[in-house]
Order: sequence, then structure tokens, then C-alpha cells
Amino acid sequence: GRQLPEGRRATLASALELEGTVLREGRLTQFVANNLERRIRLSGAPRGEPPAGGSGSSIPAIDPGALQDVVALAGQVAAQVDELLRNVHCGLQALTALSVGCIQTYRDGVESLGEAADLSIRAMYALVARCEELDRAMQPVPALAKRIRDMKGTLERLEGLCK
Repeated sequence: GRQLPEGRRATLASALELEGTVLREGRLTQFVANNLERRIRLSGAPRGEPPAGGSGSSIPAIDPGALQDVVALAGQVAAQVDELLRNVHCGLQALTALSVGCIQTYRDGVESLGEAADLSIRAMYALVARCEELDRAMQPVPALAKRIRDMKGTLERLEGLCK
């Protein structure tokens, strides 16, 4: 908002204090008018008419037919609100059941994934163990291959001598 000069602000505050109570809390200013009820009556009175006294004679009589209409409409609204709440309740139950089904499916999927991962880990350990066994069983193969090459060389030399 617009900033008022300091003197103007003081004038407004003192004028308000003459008309009611001014409360300041930090940047918040509250104003409560003196004789608020009288001021409301004055604001509602037609121009040129004196305000009604405290007797309440200015309040018109209540039409019984209008009151019955209001009661009937209130009953209809209450019935519609009840139906709306029943529909909301049914919808919430359906959504809750769907959510529970989704959560159970998710839980089952996680359990199944856990079991599959466990089986895969066990199979991998078994494969590593078999590979280690195979590696141990194959350790004599290089020495055997060397012996076979030596024998082959010796046979080739013997053949060369025999020819």
C-alpha cells in the first residue's frame, strides 16, 4: 500500500480512537467501533427515517408458509447430503479395496522378486563352485599337453630316422 505522511497517520489514528477502540499488534491494526449495533441499525435504515428503537418493532413478522418452505427445503437438502455421503462412502470403500489389492500385489511381487534373487544368487555360487572344481581338475592339462608335444616331437624324430 501507499505510505501516509506521519502526521496524516496520527490524525487518522486519533480520529479512529474517538469512534472506537484501536488495537495494534506489530503491523496489524484492529478497530472495534463503539456502539456497533446502533451503527448497524443506522446503516440499514432508509434515508430520512429515524432508526428503530431497542424494542425490536422494526423486525417484520415471519411468514409461516415461508418457514414451512424453508423446513421442507432443509429436509430435501439433508436427504441429498445423506445420499451424497453414502455415495462418497461407497466410493471410498471401493478405492480402499483397490488400494489394498494393489498393495498386496506389490507385496507379492516383492516377495517373488526376493525369492528369485535368492535362487539366482544360490545358482551363481553353485556355478562358481563348479568352475573352481573344473579349474582344479584342469590343472594337470598344461603339463599333459607339454608331455604330448614332447612325445609328438620324439615320434617325429623317430620317423625321420626310420625313413
